[in-house]
Amino acid sequence: MVAPVLDHPGIRLKLEDLLALRQQPGGTARHRPATRRPGAMPARLPGAGMDLREIRAYCEGDDTRRIDPAATARTGRPHVRSFHEDRDNTALLIADFRPGMLWGTSSSLRSVRAAKLLAQRGWEAIGEGAALAVLTITSSGVAALPARSGVQHMTAIAQVLAHEHDKALDMREGSLPLAAALVRAARLVPAGARIWLASDLQALEKEDEAALNRLSRRRRITLLYPLDPAETTPPSRALPIRHGPLSRSALLRPFDAGPLEARMRALNVSLEALPDDPS
Repeated sequence: MVAPVLDHPGIRLKLEDLLALRQQPGGTARHRPATRRPGAMPARLPGAGMDLREIRAYCEGDDTRRIDPAATARTGRPHVRSFHEDRDNTALLIADFRPGMLWGTSSSLRSVRAAKLLAQRGWEAIGEGAALAVLTITSSGVAALPARSGVQHMTAIAQVLAHEHDKALDMREGSLPLAAALVRAARLVPAGARIWLASDLQALEKEDEAALNRLSRRRRITLLYPLDPAETTPPSRALPIRHGPLSRSALLRPFDAGPLEARMRALNVSLEALPDDPS
């Protein structure tokens, strides 16, 4: 449960706000194709692929041809291999809710705006018939849902975003390395998938860069960077900065997308720096 002092619009991420993004005012609903392949005639969906997703305990109805002999012998219980399905349209939303995203000088925290940007992309992808996965990063760990399609699944994704953001507000200390989350992301979606990552990547560690570069080699990654008014139109006067007994004065400069864009380009990542929208 979020503390009452934090339960305010713009600070807390509300599920109903994410669900309302399904159809924006003035928008048009997209037609969902009968098949993920272009063309007029519906066709059978592709079958199981070759990229291993996980090895899990056998459940009634599983294909016995997928039984993994090694895991079955080791555990004494039947286990099956699960593969990423061959899909023409698979996408992943990655929401960074670590402490560096939990701030803002406008009507909402950067993390709230990031989640809404991801939800917009998610609803659009679901409308196109895509299979969509989600992964959230907080100080306490990583949460994820595997790729599926349909409005009901997007609703579950919105619930995960809202729930994990509440957890992030309650635990604002510490930080999980981005690299650990990106390794998990590689197991969620196969090669060729689209990935939208909402985060602030201006202070990447070498391990983070290496993990991001590996993930982007066979996937299309877009960094969604929600700009704060303090970055686009900073105050003209110097501001005091205090940390314990230390204090300084600093003059903020407007955000320059050039260095971040060049750094992302070197990692094969596209950048979308998005200004604040008070509406």
